[in-house]
Amino acid sequence: MTRPTVYLHDGTALPAVGQGTWHMGEGRSPRKDEIAVLQRGLELGLKVIDTAEMYGNGGSEEVVGEALKGRRDQAFLVSKMLPGNAGYNNVRDACERSLRRLQTETLDLYLLHWRGAASLEETIDSLGRLREEGKIQRFGVSNFDVSDIADLQKTAFGPECTTNQVLYHMASRGIEYALMPEMARLGMPVMAYSPLSQGGGRHFQRLSNHPLLSEIAKHHHASVPQILLAWAIRAVNGEHRVLAIPKTSNEAHLEANVAAMDITLSPRELESIDSAFPPPSAKQPLDII
Repeated sequence: MTRPTVYLHDGTALPAVGQGTWHMGEGRSPRKDEIAVLQRGLELGLKVIDTAEMYGNGGSEEVVGEALKGRRDQAFLVSKMLPGNAGYNNVRDACERSLRRLQTETLDLYLLHWRGAASLEETIDSLGRLREEGKIQRFGVSNFDVSDIADLQKTAFGPECTTNQVLYHMASRGIEYALMPEMARLGMPVMAYSPLSQGGGRHFQRLSNHPLLSEIAKHHHASVPQILLAWAIRAVNGEHRVLAIPKTSNEAHLEANVAAMDITLSPRELESIDSAFPPPSAKQPLDII
């Protein structure tokens, strides 16, 4: 079975499910378990690993660096810099700190974690220079709304932005009205964080216990989280435009995430989900955790 694949604007093909690392390196789980699950994910084909300097104050990057020892070429490595490190003077230093923690010479993708007070033009120019120097292969943004994307496109390197990482799950569909169509027009796939509404957020219990989702899961011999993930990465008009990065430190959950890529929801199931969790009918503020 061919699993869902997302294509970047440079033609790079990536599996539609990757590995998030939020809260890794904070002592919530044994470090050896976090390393082992990332390595197991690589073995199962989840090559995209997403981290950030903010996660555990660099601790997550250190865990990822340990996991990738001798395996760097198996991974598509993503990290993010804080907006406080944006602008001409700080971007390179922030990137080099991340590279040291990750024990690598280059990032496959480097994102601005969210838009801050620094000049966007200066920040994107600095990212473009890092790419030219080989410290990063691509750059992107995170938590950018439609107006931010419009501003981004006006910068010198803006049209080369690879992706925008945003919150997206079944109970948070606001990006479908304006942001997702604009990103599709620009050839920018969505990187979806918290696609399972993880972390006990306000939607978590509602989704986990919803009778419709339980019924659909039973039909597919799957769990509700697997249905949530299969929905997030579903094809729209025959094309996969969402790369989801659920985080787990549990190998069984990891294997369930992999298996979710083999679930195809029927048109009738998708219609039922739309009735229970309606898509937006107007522009909504960007949802952020």
